[in-house]
Parts: sequence; C-alpha cells; structure tokens
Amino acid sequence: MEITARYCRKEMEQYGECVASKPFSWQQDCHELKVNVAQCTSSHPVIQRIRQECAEPFMAFEQCLKKNQSSAINCAEYVTKFLTCAEAVKVVT
Repeated sequence: MEITARYCRKEMEQYGECVASKPFSWQQDCHELKVNVAQCTSSHPVIQRIRQECAEPFMAFEQCLKKNQSSAINCAEYVTKFLTCAEAVKVVT
C-alpha cells in the first residue's frame, strides 16, 4: 500500500475523492479513475507480487463492494484480510 501511495498518489487521491463524493454511484462514476490507479500500479514489481499472491482476498473485497454499494463499511472484514495478505508478501530485491 505504501508503494502504491508513493508512486501513484495523484491517481489514488482522485479515486478516493470520487468514491467519497459519490457514495451511491461510485462503482460506475469512478470506474475510469479506478482504471487509472490500476494502470499506474501495474508496472511496479511489488504491486505485481501482491496482485498475484493476494488475488483471492482482493476479489472477495471487490465482490463485497459490489453487493454493498451504499454501505462499503460492511466490507471492512475483507479489507483487513487483503491488507494482511499484502503485508505478508515478501519483497524480492
């Protein structure tokens, strides 16, 4: 997460602001900004490892968000699982 923030801060901030300002329609209205974040992070090796090793908890989190578009707080458990996985990924240098 720190790497994403370091290299893609602008994209993350724009996406976060969009999600916060559109609590009922963020899934559709912020899609392009979400894609921008994904494109920015996809080239970084650590992010690629996290995506590989933590794909399952991340997909579960995204599914939860789709089911709870007006109440994303219901997905906190899934965020925690994903973050725990991401933090456990070993950085190979």
